[in-house]
Amino acid sequence: MSIRKEKINPEDDLGFGTQPVIKSQPVINKDGTINIKRTGLPFFTTSNNYHSLITMSWRKFWVIVFSAYFTVNIIFALIYFSLGSDVLDGKSGNTNFDRFMDAFFFSAQTISTVGYGHISPKGIIPNTIAALESMMGLLAFALATGLLYGRFSKPKAYIQFTKHALIGPYKDITGLMFRFVSFKDNHTLTDVEVKVSLSILEEENGKSVYKFYSLPLERTRVDSLPMNFTVVHPIDNESPIQGLTLEDMRNSDFEIYVSLRGYDDGYSSTVLQRTSYTYNEIIFNAKFVQMYKESGDGNTTIVNLNKLNSYNLIEVDTRQIAQVSDTTGDAMKN
Repeated sequence: MSIRKEKINPEDDLGFGTQPVIKSQPVINKDGTINIKRTGLPFFTTSNNYHSLITMSWRKFWVIVFSAYFTVNIIFALIYFSLGSDVLDGKSGNTNFDRFMDAFFFSAQTISTVGYGHISPKGIIPNTIAALESMMGLLAFALATGLLYGRFSKPKAYIQFTKHALIGPYKDITGLMFRFVSFKDNHTLTDVEVKVSLSILEEENGKSVYKFYSLPLERTRVDSLPMNFTVVHPIDNESPIQGLTLEDMRNSDFEIYVSLRGYDDGYSSTVLQRTSYTYNEIIFNAKFVQMYKESGDGNTTIVNLNKLNSYNLIEVDTRQIAQVSDTTGDAMKN
């Protein structure tokens, strides 16, 4: 393995640490989340819980909302049921199960302040409990409304990256390249800036440590993003990955970190998107297929999102800097 040695700029450290923990484990997931889980956090912390409810998936969010709703109603139904059979006027059930279901639906009507009037509490204690439950319901629904608004109004980049990064001909040398595109119609980012870093495992004083390199790009910024954009790192004599083969990348736990930042006019906010490419997501001797074409009437440019990950394998030629053996090349084609 021939990794070009150079003095590391402390500013290139991405904050992931230099000591390897688990080899071949991506630090950044494909969706941009950091592949790190913290333990020892207090369970009841307002800021942590709010952040979790805002950032978790929609499926998990709705499971928590409905679970909390039914749990609270079951608890209040048990309270009404335990007070006796004469605390609710208008109940129709005769068995214990029917009386419990009457109490449950009365709780659901009370907590949502619907109050159909068919069932009503009787006595000071049941009315007090119903009053507290209605107040709790107002606060809970206000909180749920705020969480929904926060989730819908949270700025997002709506950017999709290619599944693989390619190494192929670029001008008269070789380049490492990947591309991305906005997957929302009529959604355009402005002042888009891309940063690409490399982490690689090296031997230092008999220990394996991670070193971080900032990769120079052909273009680091674009004024607007109405179409796809291909990011290219020229693999010249100054590149830290010049001469690396797929086997070298595997042995050095090669990983590319990508950070994209842009301004979204719709949200009037700066958005951020991250992704990464590990050694097994690098394709040698390949070139992306063009994504856009002219419409039939010649008045519109059509961007085909289905071609985002499309590429063609090409023949190895003498222009390529990252040379691979015949065995490695055949393995990658398979």
